[in-house]
Amino acid sequence: MKVEQIHHVAYRCKNAKETVAFYQKVLGMDFLMAMAEDKAPSTKAPDPYMHVFLDAGNGNVLAFFELPKSPPMGRDPNTPDWVQHIAFRVKDRASMLEAKANAEAIGCEVVGPTDHAVFQSIYFFDPSGNRVEVTYMTAKPGQLEDLKKIAPAMLDEWDRTKQPPRQASWVHQKEFA
Repeated sequence: MKVEQIHHVAYRCKNAKETVAFYQKVLGMDFLMAMAEDKAPSTKAPDPYMHVFLDAGNGNVLAFFELPKSPPMGRDPNTPDWVQHIAFRVKDRASMLEAKANAEAIGCEVVGPTDHAVFQSIYFFDPSGNRVEVTYMTAKPGQLEDLKKIAPAMLDEWDRTKQPPRQASWVHQKEFA
């Protein structure tokens, strides 16, 4: 068995309508559909919800749940804000900068562009506090293949030492120089 693609990735939101409008305005996503029930179909737990689905391109779907009867949304206090995020790939720098301008136009604080050697990114938060990354690829021929080759050794070293392996330190060399 091999997975064909991600069907959808679901996050929680504070307000479904506001969330749909944000992703439409900032990232140009189409609103695909909505589902709503008084109880969760899988567990039958009584928990009314609105479940919205947005087109993230190429068959990728981003979904959100608004759960008005559940306790307020929170974050894992032991996980830094920069760790959990949704990353979207756009075709080029102009598209990334357009997303940056759209986000700033509605009051988002945007970090970046940040150069990761094989891609560049910007970062901001949606209205529910979910971190969003918009990125475009800048990899030169062979770079991604080289990173894939060294990934197993890096993972093994990390697992043994819990110290950052240096085989791919070149990706952020400019950032720390």
